[in-house]
Amino acid sequence: MSQQSRHVTTLTGSKPVFASDGGTIQQLTADDFGILRRLSIKRIVLEPGAIREPQWNVNANQLAIVVSGRVLVSTLGNADSFSSFVVEAGQMYHVESGAIYHIENVGDETAVVIAALRTGHPRHFSLQDSFSAMTDAVLGNTYDLPASAFAAFDRAGSSQISRRTGAADIPSTAGLPNARLFDMVGQVAPLSYPYGSANLARKQFWAALEDISMYRLRIADTGMREPHWHPVTAEMGFVAAGNARMTILDPDGSLDTYLLEPGDVYFVPRAYPHHIENVGSGSLDFLIFFDQSTPGDVGYRATASAFSREVLSAAFEVPERDLPQFPLTPVDPLIVARPNPVDPVG
Repeated sequence: MSQQSRHVTTLTGSKPVFASDGGTIQQLTADDFGILRRLSIKRIVLEPGAIREPQWNVNANQLAIVVSGRVLVSTLGNADSFSSFVVEAGQMYHVESGAIYHIENVGDETAVVIAALRTGHPRHFSLQDSFSAMTDAVLGNTYDLPASAFAAFDRAGSSQISRRTGAADIPSTAGLPNARLFDMVGQVAPLSYPYGSANLARKQFWAALEDISMYRLRIADTGMREPHWHPVTAEMGFVAAGNARMTILDPDGSLDTYLLEPGDVYFVPRAYPHHIENVGSGSLDFLIFFDQSTPGDVGYRATASAFSREVLSAAFEVPERDLPQFPLTPVDPLIVARPNPVDPVG
């Protein structure tokens, strides 16, 4: 990120909240990135053989995508609902609030996970800390064991990421279909054009989602995300690859135009008009999270078809004969072609 803006900051350049030889955790919450509302984001890096400790989120559902590597996820949720499954690069997993889960790198390369939580102020408990809160006698009573069975437990703070001592234990059922797993990389993109595409992880395609969703947006250097706004959802985007420019209009009439590079995170409040434009030589790859399970938008293109030319003439104070010939657009395309030259990049 090369300029100041209240709508954008860097995730990959932020100071880790945890770091060890097993991996790192970086995060942006409303405490770090003040504009965030109802959403926050984490970047979890696990080296081969590393385990993200069992934990549970107190106040938020979580939606995550494995950007690289191969991880095993195990969860235990309400009413003892247990599942364990492998998540490959490009696939996603969902963990409901209050369900205890762990993430384990079971591949030969570094695993990178981008996870969004449905709150700006995430809170969690770790398995280690929750055990440390109870005495040896209480733990012994719980498991029908003598208190001395827990004498070796380290009651220091949780390590968050630790190393596995042996080979990964992958259950034989880990490859079966799972309601918490979504194969985004295997999805035929519901929106696909020569100049871009969008894969959609929302309730329409993934029934487990309740209050969060994600689009994976790819825009070629010949395309653009049309100007639009989301009436009932905020938008938090992570730049996985490419260079982009965004403009956001605030209600006070001020404009915020900024450049985005890999590792940046931006946030657009509900109903704020904005657009995304590719200003690099390659393709853009954005992971865009929403605080609704089925996000919708209102695009500029359809808006021009919603009103008569007489109304548009009066609104723009342009004689009707001088108005552009807006194409009839009953449904916004989300991504449009970019036949015009790119405006100078400042």
